[in-house]
Amino acid sequence: MPGLSLTFHSAGGEAGSGYQGMFIVSLPFAVLRGGYWAIIAMVGIAHICCYTGKILVHCLYEPDPQTGEPVRVRDSYVAIAKVCFGKRVGARVVSIAQIIELLMTCILYVVVCGDLMAGSFPDGALDTRSWMMLCGIFLLPLAFLKSLHHVSMLSFWCTMAHLLINAIILGYCLLEIGDWGWSKVKWRMDFENFPISLGVIVFSYTSQIFLPTLEGNMEDRSKFNWMLDWSHIAAAAFKALFGYICFLTFQNDTQQVITNNLHSPSFKGLVNFCLVIKAVLSYPLPFFAACELLERAFFRGKPKTFFPVVWELDGELKVWGLAWRLTVILGTIMMAIFIPHFSILMGFIGSFTGTMLSFIWPCYFHLKLKGHLLDQKERAYNYFIIFLGVLFGVVGIYDSGTALIHAFEIGLPF
Repeated sequence: MPGLSLTFHSAGGEAGSGYQGMFIVSLPFAVLRGGYWAIIAMVGIAHICCYTGKILVHCLYEPDPQTGEPVRVRDSYVAIAKVCFGKRVGARVVSIAQIIELLMTCILYVVVCGDLMAGSFPDGALDTRSWMMLCGIFLLPLAFLKSLHHVSMLSFWCTMAHLLINAIILGYCLLEIGDWGWSKVKWRMDFENFPISLGVIVFSYTSQIFLPTLEGNMEDRSKFNWMLDWSHIAAAAFKALFGYICFLTFQNDTQQVITNNLHSPSFKGLVNFCLVIKAVLSYPLPFFAACELLERAFFRGKPKTFFPVVWELDGELKVWGLAWRLTVILGTIMMAIFIPHFSILMGFIGSFTGTMLSFIWPCYFHLKLKGHLLDQKERAYNYFIIFLGVLFGVVGIYDSGTALIHAFEIGLPF
């Protein structure tokens, strides 16, 4: 696909703040449910995701038979899966998991926009679904973007919005330091509800989908591990500090989205509006990634696929290709509007795809491809992460499934 590989320049910062950072406003609520264990989880999961990112990229390389130097023989997550699961099964399983993860992320951004705007104007004429449709109008022009340079620019402004929002919230909390509830943070956790918050923490670190192409597009690939280390150290430190300080400020009144704790309606509206802008700017990255995967699967031309290629020979999108991309955007908007209890459903499916993509599969691939080179300690650590991934996945699926059943018993949210 001309000019459309999954690259994002300055990706270490932009991936963290763009794709993942949107949900940092939910981390104080995780501290409410999990206490110090939630803070420990923010640091521990950062370490695990950093490790699985490194070993996933390690699986792209094989030693040269003559020199013994590592040579990059694979270029994507799917390419690794083809070797480990087989060409037909591997490509399909991983591609489906990636597409589900990316499209549900896009849909969730639309849901977040509607919820934030409805929360800012609770007595307004527009309800949540109407706000989703209104915010969705600003997503339609993204179908015209064919260059990832433009996506990178949007990610840059997303980073700026992210920093602004965090500075505003932390500044507000620091002004309230005299009323901080130091004794409110407990060592006990809410076992009934904390697994959902744990899922938010896991999701806030997952970027494995992008790492193989990210590493392949770095000017100096030898600095990949360094970049991954420091980006995860910075993310873990900031997220733990952010969740802790915000909880100390609002204590047991901490809301699921921390901006809802802001007392001034106008101030809350301003911060929520900034979050909506950030959500809109966060949308392009998973949208482009999902489109690339879908186009590789369905639009490569005969005999590879049933549908023709969506690109002209000069690199321009065909008219019907543009219509296809608009359909993807409209589909995410309509799913956000009409699927009842979508956020719980996303937690249900995400508990499977998220843990598979970020915990289980990277370790399984590493053991299968590099197991003969690993010592006993490294193999044991890989098995431990697989165990954690299975545990988080099962608990998350059970917890979200129970909440989904309960929600359907109550009825539709509109």
